[in-house]
Amino acid sequence: MKKFNIWKVLDGFSASSPVSSGGAPVCPGGTIVASAGGVAAREIEIQETLTSELFQICKTVRHGFPYQPTALTFDPVQKLLAIGTRTGGVRILGRPGVDCYCQHDSGASVLQLQFLINEGALVTACADDTLHLWNLRQKRPAVLHSLKFNRERITFCHLPFQSKWLYVGTERGNTHIVNIESFVLSGYVIMWNKAIELSTKTHPGPVVHLSDSPRDEGKLLIGFETGTVVLWDLRCKRADFRTYYDEAIHSISWHHEGKQFMCSHSDGSLTMWNLKNPSRPFQITVPHGKSQRDGKKPEPCKPILKVEYKTPKNSEPFIIFSGGLSYDKASRRPSLTIMHGKSITVLEMDHPIVEFLTLCETPYPNEFQEPYAVVVLLEKDFIVVDLTQSNFPIFENPYPMDIHESPVTCTAYFADCPDLIPALYSIGAKHKKQGYSNKEWPVSGGTWTLGSQTYSEIIITGHADGSIKFWDASAITLQMLYKLKTSKVFEKPKGGEGKQSAEIVDEDPYAIQMVCWCPESRIFCIAGISAHVIIYRFSKHEATMETASLEVRLQCEVEDIITPEAETISSFPDLTSQSSSVKCQSLTSSPNTITPEGIKDSIPCLKVKARPVRMPPGYQAELVIQLVWTDGEPPQQVTSLALNSAYGLVAFGNCNGLAVVDFIQKTVLLSMGTIDLYGSSDPYQRQPRSPRRSKQFPADNICMRGLSSFYSDSKKRIRTSYQSLTELSDSPVSLELDRCKSPTSVPHSTASHNEIPSNVKAGHYSPVFYLLDNVKGPRKLSLPTDLKTDLDHVNGHCTSPTSQPCSTGKRTPNTEGAKLNRRGPGRPPFRKAQSAACMEISLPVSHPEVGYASRRAMLQQLHGVSIYSHDEHHAGSYSWTEKESRENSFSRSRSSSVSSIDKESKEAITALYFMESYSRKNDGTLSPCLWVGTSLGMVLVISLTLPVTEEQRPTEPVVASPSGTVLTLKGAVLTFSSLDYNGALIHPPYEVWRDLNSSEDEKLRRRKLVNFSPSSSQDTGDYQFAVVCSEKQAKVFALPSFTCLYVHSITEASFVLRADIVTFCNSVCLACFCANGHIMALSLPSLRPLLDINYLPLTDMRIARTFCFTNGGQALYLSSPTEIQRITYSQDMCDNLQEMLGEMFTPVETPEAQNRGFLKGLFGGSGQTFDREELFGEAAAGKASRSLAQHIPGPGGIEGMKAAAGGVVGDLARARVALDERGQRLGELEDRTAAMMSSAEAFSKHAHELMLKYKDKKWYQF
Repeated sequence: MKKFNIWKVLDGFSASSPVSSGGAPVCPGGTIVASAGGVAAREIEIQETLTSELFQICKTVRHGFPYQPTALTFDPVQKLLAIGTRTGGVRILGRPGVDCYCQHDSGASVLQLQFLINEGALVTACADDTLHLWNLRQKRPAVLHSLKFNRERITFCHLPFQSKWLYVGTERGNTHIVNIESFVLSGYVIMWNKAIELSTKTHPGPVVHLSDSPRDEGKLLIGFETGTVVLWDLRCKRADFRTYYDEAIHSISWHHEGKQFMCSHSDGSLTMWNLKNPSRPFQITVPHGKSQRDGKKPEPCKPILKVEYKTPKNSEPFIIFSGGLSYDKASRRPSLTIMHGKSITVLEMDHPIVEFLTLCETPYPNEFQEPYAVVVLLEKDFIVVDLTQSNFPIFENPYPMDIHESPVTCTAYFADCPDLIPALYSIGAKHKKQGYSNKEWPVSGGTWTLGSQTYSEIIITGHADGSIKFWDASAITLQMLYKLKTSKVFEKPKGGEGKQSAEIVDEDPYAIQMVCWCPESRIFCIAGISAHVIIYRFSKHEATMETASLEVRLQCEVEDIITPEAETISSFPDLTSQSSSVKCQSLTSSPNTITPEGIKDSIPCLKVKARPVRMPPGYQAELVIQLVWTDGEPPQQVTSLALNSAYGLVAFGNCNGLAVVDFIQKTVLLSMGTIDLYGSSDPYQRQPRSPRRSKQFPADNICMRGLSSFYSDSKKRIRTSYQSLTELSDSPVSLELDRCKSPTSVPHSTASHNEIPSNVKAGHYSPVFYLLDNVKGPRKLSLPTDLKTDLDHVNGHCTSPTSQPCSTGKRTPNTEGAKLNRRGPGRPPFRKAQSAACMEISLPVSHPEVGYASRRAMLQQLHGVSIYSHDEHHAGSYSWTEKESRENSFSRSRSSSVSSIDKESKEAITALYFMESYSRKNDGTLSPCLWVGTSLGMVLVISLTLPVTEEQRPTEPVVASPSGTVLTLKGAVLTFSSLDYNGALIHPPYEVWRDLNSSEDEKLRRRKLVNFSPSSSQDTGDYQFAVVCSEKQAKVFALPSFTCLYVHSITEASFVLRADIVTFCNSVCLACFCANGHIMALSLPSLRPLLDINYLPLTDMRIARTFCFTNGGQALYLSSPTEIQRITYSQDMCDNLQEMLGEMFTPVETPEAQNRGFLKGLFGGSGQTFDREELFGEAAAGKASRSLAQHIPGPGGIEGMKAAAGGVVGDLARARVALDERGQRLGELEDRTAAMMSSAEAFSKHAHELMLKYKDKKWYQF
């Protein structure tokens, strides 16, 4: 436990800090701070309880559908299912709560999976020709053995039931045999030339099938790709029969009696073969082929990739196969066909089929199989079909496999909110789909119990289609609670309005960019990609009402910026004078019009339903706020969002400015450009520019042509393009780049502000860059943003702070103007809305000009920016290879000859936070405030004046005005928080939830507010700490003196992507995730480093956009487009993780084989067993060539035991393992001793025989 003396720290600052001309001390980092005169002269001690020993990072659980699946297997006794992926991952699923993720170190694709049935082990075959044996008898599976093939490629594996010998087929056509216990090759090999002999004149191709005969385990059926099938007698080492079919074979399936088998072929046919007459198939069928009238062979169909032939005891056999549809039905979706007797059922799937398995009651292949379900693994889904019902319904999937139903665009993580889960579940349960099978979920293996350290957790995901999903994430599980569709608020676009639409994105116009939730009041707010904000209230009752709407103009023209030296920034300016360098346009209610020239003005991107709408129980829309087009310029997307239920206010900002809306009175309180928020205290010198050419719109509407003349030919442009989860999008957007110096940087150079002096390091400059667009004209953007910085730009006018009455959403556009082409000539093609799920960007490690010390290149990818010229002559299509190369490299260089008209800069609003604080220096009373952070590292405080009583709140006006307080940091501001006198977190005030649609007493529906005031003392008065974190540093300010108490440089070589102030172990800390993969934790208020681990390499932008922290030491990110990875940075949870995880292997007795009867056994109806050890063991088959395969011992044994046990039990287990190893070594020593004794005896015997032979011979007889 460490104590910090704040007064001594202040004394140290006062004594050592340089003093500016105004006499105020300068805290580290160059920020001007006020003196500490407001702090009482007595020692203030804060005891910080967090230590570095409390932190440790580990992955907890992964949710969602396995990304890019490749293989599937099932254990019919343990009831476990395993799925392999293209990236080398393996997901093992059992009953809900039993969900384990394993990863091969090589990252090679998983080709095939084989359970050791009821043995607690799994064999994986990977694309790098390596076999791995996984131990599943521990909660964290580990590799026990690996076998690397050096000269042959693995194509197929088969492990007979209750056998320790694995058959491995290769690309050369050979079949090898591996001992599962020792994981070494047997000397027994079936060479391809011996298998086929003279049956064919060419190589038979790779092995595509291996299986032992259900009738006789000593017979192995080998299927080759070209159509050759061989039944090999393992005892006699010869082929019983060889047959050939003129179509390629994809799969083979036995009848359970072992007298016949079925093959699927590349022409869509199924062939049945009888062992008594294997020369030709006794039945050929093309299930989906058209029969010819003249008796010819049916028309060929698509290949049947897999077939399974299963026999129930009391009904007709099931023939189940994938593929095989006719070629003339190209539009048909992928299908699974079930043939049962004379009925044929085709189940169409939404995605291509990767693999399927038929689940049967018995593991024995020579018994009636009794199939009861089919597991179908699709590329993006996973379903189980019930075979016991005639209509083949599917089972309700208990796993969260539909996270990616629509691509995930944002995430939020909330801990310890117990009352909300039952409420959301009760509402969501009413909207569940019907028609599922009434049987229990068949994958029910393993055991899972609720751990002792469990608390309620909720994950919120926003999606590209505008939907919001609430998930119960308690106890490391995930279950969907409730789904909200935000698109229902808007009118559906009509088919004929394609080109005349005001939307700024072509597809997914409702995509969610960020969410803001107040769990206590249950008020929910979202910001969408079409520059819209929606506020929802939760109600348990249905309501029919009209959704109110507001339209906000937020456009601003900015003059050039000249960065001043740090010492010249005035922290507390005078607001009496107004800045004259900003052209503002007052926020007045103007009609939604399109000028005769086709220029859109005061038109929102989406149309709100202007009629009463029935709203079911759950979240009901209360207010829709939309930014509107201004003078033909589209609104910029929202970059920051904040909500406070107690104040009844919502604030949002973009690269143009800030808007504050009263959602109780449905009015706009503040709508100002970012520069207006400073007033005369603007820390940047925005000098007048050269006169701007006025807008002219000629009759032929060609104002968008020839825009390239505004730019220098030597200026470099950057194009970036992204691939959506479903399809590629190649439409770019015309933008230009510029960068600005940080207000905390070195003294200003005489060079142009967009040129970096050679003697100045890049770290001295602000890592945030902004997109410039110097031409006004109609265009559409699709620039996804997150909670940090939006790098977009729009020219226009900012609005002055005034209120606007609520609009009902009705618009009366000019009918003449509506008929005009709204797109206008020169408009670029549209691009699909970018989601976090669809980002697959590989980041360059180094570049002679580019490094990720700044956010410029990173955030272009992060926000999905596409850049190109507006000139329609330069809007040609590019090849994908060019796009791919350009999106992986970025150029910082800019021509020095760019005219002043091209030196425009935007200061985006990147962080917002409502709290009770002091708005000005040495202010005596707490008041509601809105803290605003910008992309240039500036912190502004907006003072809020609310009505005194709650009775006056719905009618009396609320006043929001800049206070003049300005603080500076290095880098874009990311997050705020406040601490009290003792260093405890101060929760913002909130409103207690009330159901406005309830019929209860009016008194129960009144607003009840909960306010958290800082701790106070008679000596010091109210005292408060403000914590501010940017992408480069963190600072703690003392209020109301606004003295910088602590400053910590988080990173120099990189930058922070996500920062959150979270509660942890009954204390508070600042958690950060950096672009270089480091996860950090800092104590508060001292900003002492507690954790710094290079844990998560930033391989793509998806991680950057979806990473978020929450209380209790938890965090999550989207590890793939379909999966959520949860991690913990708590040592306590890491230690107790084994208790929370499910147990995969449970002791279950293997079912006994059916009694076949004497007659069936006598006449060959039952399976015949044989000793494989006798055939494949070293004594009989010898050793395999060492160069053929290499055995690699795995770390799974002892490490798995260490992970599974702890304390005395763990010590006993490790001692037992050590004893076993010692006994094994002693056994080996005994074996060697016995061998030496045997050798000595043999030598003595031979010596004695030699002595007897020559005993009686004379010397002359030799």
